[in-house]
Amino acid sequence: MAGNMQTFRITSTQKRYLEQQLDKVSRSFAVLIPYIEIPLRHYLGVAYLLCRVADNVEDCGQPQAWKKERLDEFMHLLQQPQLAAAQLGEWDQRVWPGLTNDERQMMGIKLGLPLWQIYAAIPTDARDVVRRWIGVMATGMSKLTEPDMRPFFVRRKGVDILETEADYDEYCYYVAGTVGSLASELVVQQYGFPAATAAVLHARASSCGRSLQKTNIVKDFVEDLNRGVCYLPDSWMGTAGHAPLELKGADQQLKSLVIDNVLSELRESVDYVLALPQHAGGYRRASLMCLFPSYYTMLAAAQRQDTLFTENHQIKISRTTMMQCIADSDKVLRSDDAIRQYCARMEDKIYDSIGRPVAV
Repeated sequence: MAGNMQTFRITSTQKRYLEQQLDKVSRSFAVLIPYIEIPLRHYLGVAYLLCRVADNVEDCGQPQAWKKERLDEFMHLLQQPQLAAAQLGEWDQRVWPGLTNDERQMMGIKLGLPLWQIYAAIPTDARDVVRRWIGVMATGMSKLTEPDMRPFFVRRKGVDILETEADYDEYCYYVAGTVGSLASELVVQQYGFPAATAAVLHARASSCGRSLQKTNIVKDFVEDLNRGVCYLPDSWMGTAGHAPLELKGADQQLKSLVIDNVLSELRESVDYVLALPQHAGGYRRASLMCLFPSYYTMLAAAQRQDTLFTENHQIKISRTTMMQCIADSDKVLRSDDAIRQYCARMEDKIYDSIGRPVAV
């Protein structure tokens, strides 16, 4: 291990806190994180929960100017976590419309303070990585409140929609690509990978994050639409006469374009996993456990294309499929060829259902 990362210790109470909170906010992440080596496992758990704190600010139903003030306060806490008790006490007095009870408590002392205390105890080298990349994420979220800064939104049929593919990519970078870069820098730091390996991981890290975010955007299309937002770009939706915004379906071109774009990100993600050395086996397996469900989600979208972007839009994979992804990750973990073949087969199945890639 590099630097002072071995000096970090977590109590049984803090460990239980992280496990409980991760299970509340993301059961899929809670399933994979135990496979990751210590202390990286705990650093990533803390980072994920801090990302959710930033998400809570963005998701609450307050005006944009109010959200920007809270994000600025959040950024300040990343720099000085010792001030968390005072700041969370102030947040406890505020109204957070649109958040669940658990999300609301995460913004206050009851569930929030233990998180910031663990974050403050993380060794400086690792905490600097977490602070820097979550800071980039929060800065990007702040841009959503600025009408003259990308990513740009337009208004169509009562829905706020990202304007262009470039806005789509930038949005996904800020909310998820940054997480890929954060995780990659921490794993390089923990294992002291050679420069050539680190360079490949850093080059592919953003695609890993974006691929997962884009998968979720396709999966959660109706849920997001019900909140008055669409993250698929207006420049794409226009090719289908914006019919998806009214849940009236989409033509073959749009459906193929959406799925092919996710697959292009997943190909980069495969290269990322293959660049991970075998001795980082836990993190390598966790990466596969993110990658495989995305392929199965896109396969479900392709196989149910007749209902995509309609009221019957439903592509969430089953628990049985998720368990299959976990078992498959164990089978192919030690073989680069097996991983390549597995992902190639999944891509073939998807294209057999939706059609070959569209020209873009």
